[in-house]
Amino acid sequence: MITIISAQENNTSSLMDSRFGRAKWFCIFNDENNSTSFVENPHFEAQGGAGVKTSEMIIELGAKKVISGHYGPKAKELLDKFNIEQVEMHEEKSIDEIIKNL
Repeated sequence: MITIISAQENNTSSLMDSRFGRAKWFCIFNDENNSTSFVENPHFEAQGGAGVKTSEMIIELGAKKVISGHYGPKAKELLDKFNIEQVEMHEEKSIDEIIKNL
C-alpha cells in the first residue's frame, strides 16, 4: 500500500509538514517493499486551490493513505471521494518516526 506523508524537506529525517496543500515535499512510502521516494509539490505556492490540486496529484500517485496536519474541506472531500484515508497528525515527528509507526 502506498502512504504519502507531507514533508518539509526531501529526506526521511525531515519533519512532517502540517500543511497538506502547501507542503513543499511528499514522501511516498510503499509498505510492500519498504521503499521511500520524494516528490516535490508543484502546487505549494499556488494562488488558490492548492489543496485540490495537491489532492489530484496524490490520487495520481496511487495513494491509499495520506498523513499530514490540516486538510482543507475541498481537499478532504476529493480524497474521500477516492477512498483515500486521511490521517491528521499534530505532533512534530520526522518522516522516519512516522514510517516506523506505520
